[in-house]
Amino acid sequence: MSGWNNNYGGNNGFGGGGGGSGFGGGMGGGNMPDTPITLPSGTDSISSLNFNPAQQDVLIASTWCNKVMAWRIGGQIGNVQSKPLAQITHKGPVLCTAVAPNGIVLSGGACGTAKMWTIGQQPKQIAAHDKPISCISFCTSRNLVATASWGKKLRLWDTRNNKPSYDVNLEGKAYSMDSRNSLIVVACSGRKIQIFDLRYLGQGRKPWQTKESSLKNQIRCVSIFPNVKGYAAGSICGRVAITNFDDRDSKNNFMFKCHRKKESDASNKAKVYAVNAIEFHPKGTFATAGSDGQFVFWDKDSRQRLQKFDLPNETPISACAFNKNGNFFAYAVSYDWSKGFQDAHKYPRNEIRLHPVKGHLIVFACVQIGVGACDTLPLCGTTTASIIS
Repeated sequence: MSGWNNNYGGNNGFGGGGGGSGFGGGMGGGNMPDTPITLPSGTDSISSLNFNPAQQDVLIASTWCNKVMAWRIGGQIGNVQSKPLAQITHKGPVLCTAVAPNGIVLSGGACGTAKMWTIGQQPKQIAAHDKPISCISFCTSRNLVATASWGKKLRLWDTRNNKPSYDVNLEGKAYSMDSRNSLIVVACSGRKIQIFDLRYLGQGRKPWQTKESSLKNQIRCVSIFPNVKGYAAGSICGRVAITNFDDRDSKNNFMFKCHRKKESDASNKAKVYAVNAIEFHPKGTFATAGSDGQFVFWDKDSRQRLQKFDLPNETPISACAFNKNGNFFAYAVSYDWSKGFQDAHKYPRNEIRLHPVKGHLIVFACVQIGVGACDTLPLCGTTTASIIS
């Protein structure tokens, strides 16, 4: 594994003539220039983004062209630069990445294998499934790597050997997964949400909770709250469900509509787009990214939309991530395959951009300028656990 060659370009200037485009709308108004990261020619769709928690200025991306790539992000808001560091190759499209607290990068893909690697060293295979590995995560409480696949399997691995420590059957294909502390949440086909507590997984290897999501369509993404009291799930029908683990907190469960655009005619109908990614800011607010080319910042506690940013021409955003301090938000402009292979040629654009996050806007916005300046979430039905719309 070596550094990238000169075809990958040099550092990118922030905004201005370097091609950074601003995005209007959202609370506070005005445009925020976003920094493009240079990608190698021929790069296919970006499937995942992660910042390295050990080195928060390192960004990791996986692609459908079998690559996992890393950049070093430097500078400050108004003068951000990116430098390619390294890349590795899988035998098939890479569908997922994660980064352990010590900076080790994990990746899994369509070839059914998962790798771990330290930037600057050779990667090592650590896991295998019979079907594509769609999700990967590092479980800090047990020092294990979790992989989930389209083969309806969740496996936990001690990276010192190639045999799974736990092999658990899922109720459907794994579409998304997240882990924090001892908990793992897996979003499966059939709108199933399965929650595992690693403290008790050895006792029968059954999930702690299995739920049918209140979302009426396929779940696309899931993300656990930073305080580990619940999770947010997004679906292909432009909805997000906020769910608490403890049934005693079910009064705080709700759904809301998002990533929709009104038709240009007078029908008052709206186009509905998939929610491709949900990522929490360290302070507890969160971002959604969708097939409509929007990324939006939300506050679930006050049930407010904080800011919305719109890409032109409805170019999908396939993945996103906050860095450890929450002052940068990375997002991938890329085809998300939501309209199938036949429409891939309509979205040839593949970019990764860095968006500077102003803390006073995303964290304290509703307090500072008044709730009236925020948009109330378009709730679906009631705010109980049984909401269906």
